Amino acid sequence: MNVSKKQFGTFNNQPVEEITLTNDNNVSISVLTFAGLWRAFNVPGKNGQVNLLLNSENLENYTNNPFFIGRIIGRIGGRLKDGQFNLNGTDYQVDQNEGNNSLHGGSNGFANQIWDAKTSQTSDSITLTLTKTFSPEVDKFPGKMPTTVSYTLSNDNSVTLHFEATTDEDTLFNPTSHAYWNLADAQTDNILNHTLQANSDQHLEFDAEKIPTGNLLANIGTPFDFSKPVLLKDAIGQMANTTEKGFDDLLVVKPDADNLIATLSDSDSKRSLKIYSSRNGLVVFTANSFDKNSTYNRGVGHPYEAVALEAQTLSDTPHHPSFGDVTLHKNETKSYEIKLVPEF
Repeated sequence: MNVSKKQFGTFNNQPVEEITLTNDNNVSISVLTFAGLWRAFNVPGKNGQVNLLLNSENLENYTNNPFFIGRIIGRIGGRLKDGQFNLNGTDYQVDQNEGNNSLHGGSNGFANQIWDAKTSQTSDSITLTLTKTFSPEVDKFPGKMPTTVSYTLSNDNSVTLHFEATTDEDTLFNPTSHAYWNLADAQTDNILNHTLQANSDQHLEFDAEKIPTGNLLANIGTPFDFSKPVLLKDAIGQMANTTEKGFDDLLVVKPDADNLIATLSDSDSKRSLKIYSSRNGLVVFTANSFDKNSTYNRGVGHPYEAVALEAQTLSDTPHHPSFGDVTLHKNETKSYEIKLVPEF
């Protein structure tokens, strides 16, 4: 196993480092200290290494658009109506960084910070640990919240993301990863021939601002039915008359006994990715609004270039308690994991 480091541009005049972990099978992951951004998941292919993640060689291609590519998201993932919530009888107002609403923890959340980094390893795995302390002065959420995010690459080629935080005051904690996947060979610039299967019978109803209404809609008989593997080209085709012309939606998932919630596959390359999470939500975003203002390893930005699969608790829970509890209580330590298992 091996660790390598190099500089990867600057953010707010601070140097950004890229850290690459390689296991004994020549599988590697690369992560930036900016936003804990997951740049690469390289696996051996017929013609050399293949990166399963959408990425760019230029930091500006990550920061000049609203797509959060590869970044760690927090304190909470998804949209928070009007950027407001009530906790223990106190009203809080956080950043409204998408119209009237707060998106992905606001403009100073996990996704817009330089994190401290260190590495460690065992006999069969190697870990990158990122740490940062958040406070109301930084992101407007209550509580001083020391946070750890780690990426562990094992010799079974799996990657486990571990999110952990504690706080000195009740706050919200619902982190996720905004990685975008394309499992096809390098010359393939879309995910239309991928199939997706998800352990889901329902999805959230959204209003025009993508805020949950509180209603859960049945998937059966709709483009959202991924109970069996569905070709994304066919599912997206059924969304042609919608504003998005694709998916930017939240599936209600039921983890199985092993916490498997979804499988993404590409029949052409014979690659697949299993996603494990104990939480009840999976955002599916098929990059419908990607545009030519950024360039990635799969070409100039365009719709359906990759798919984001974001495991989390259902969003906007402060306004919909039945969706789950994302409260992190004073002096409590809470952790979540997302495990990604590739086959190639």
